[in-house]
Amino acid sequence: MKRNSVGWFEIPVSDMKRAIKFYETVLDVKLSHQLLGTLEMAWFPEIENGPGSPGSLVYEKEFYKPSSDGVLVYFTSPSGDIKNEEKRVEHAGGKVLIPKRLISEDIGYMAVILDSEGNRIAFHSRK
Repeated sequence: MKRNSVGWFEIPVSDMKRAIKFYETVLDVKLSHQLLGTLEMAWFPEIENGPGSPGSLVYEKEFYKPSSDGVLVYFTSPSGDIKNEEKRVEHAGGKVLIPKRLISEDIGYMAVILDSEGNRIAFHSRK
């Protein structure tokens, strides 16, 4: 069976409630909030046999730190056009760093934002 290289991702947050509100607003999805001892997570919805990788927001005071300098996670646009997600970013407490732009005709479009926690995050869509 073919699989994507990434099996799971975690986005560090400093304020879980604020981060959940941000991602639910921008992506128009519902996250599942979980308390696991000192670890707090909010799982993104998973599409069975869908493309990409599942993942979560994560808070643990000593181990996870938000950053705009590290790994860049790309979200596939739930709406099919990242312009829809991009227009909700600032209202939700984030900032658009790179507005929607064409990567190439065969790959599609990308945009990069700063989320409510200070993480650099990207979006991808085919149109």
